[in-house]
Amino acid sequence: MTVTATQTISPTTEESWEPSWEPNMPPVDLIFDDGEPLETYRHRIAMNLLIRSLHHALAPRNDFFAGGNMFVYYSTQQTKNKDFRGPDFFVVLDIDGSYSRQGWVVWEEAGRYPDVIVELMSPSTAQIDLTTKKDLYEKTFRTRNYFVYNPFNPNSLRGWCLDPNQRYQELKKNDRGWLWCSNLGFWLGSWYGTIQKDTCYWLRFYDSDFNLLLLPEEAEQQRADAERKRADEEQQRADTEGCGQKQLRILSSQ
Repeated sequence: MTVTATQTISPTTEESWEPSWEPNMPPVDLIFDDGEPLETYRHRIAMNLLIRSLHHALAPRNDFFAGGNMFVYYSTQQTKNKDFRGPDFFVVLDIDGSYSRQGWVVWEEAGRYPDVIVELMSPSTAQIDLTTKKDLYEKTFRTRNYFVYNPFNPNSLRGWCLDPNQRYQELKKNDRGWLWCSNLGFWLGSWYGTIQKDTCYWLRFYDSDFNLLLLPEEAEQQRADAERKRADEEQQRADTEGCGQKQLRILSSQ
């Protein structure tokens, strides 16, 4: 007897087929605060000084984001390793800056990394700022302008700029000891003065004509001083004209 073996094959269609794997998706449960404060109160003032003065100088533009002491997420491996990176100050240009962020998440920002970074050094962070972070910003972030400054040492300012080969070249200071930030079109240099009752050499921005980029309250004080000076000059001119007219009346009555 001949036995014929048969095999039943279930038809498969493109509609019923499902992949057995899924692509790795970026994490969504990101941490935006590790609870670690800046080194000192002066460091926090220095960070806010850079952010606020830049916002005031570039107002009312909405094509940039300036942040500080915020995590920058750039890879899923980084989040798995909890290798958080939070520049003390950074700027990203040519993006939608009309809304705030808790942190900078590269894969949610069309792959954009910071264009400018400033690390406010201290004795405990200087080694990392000048090695590990510098390498990261050069080779991974490709951040064009990177600067370091210790708010307790006015001679500590250093900076680098990516060359055509995407390698950092150290910037040379001008005769005032300032460094040029090509991405922003501003100088970075020290300024001696008092901010929030702390007097020291602060890191400040200057425009291409060497004018200090002011904080909003400084700009308002400058405007008030100019208005008061104008009023004083007008009063002095009025007093002078009044004295002249009085002299003429005296002479004409004689």
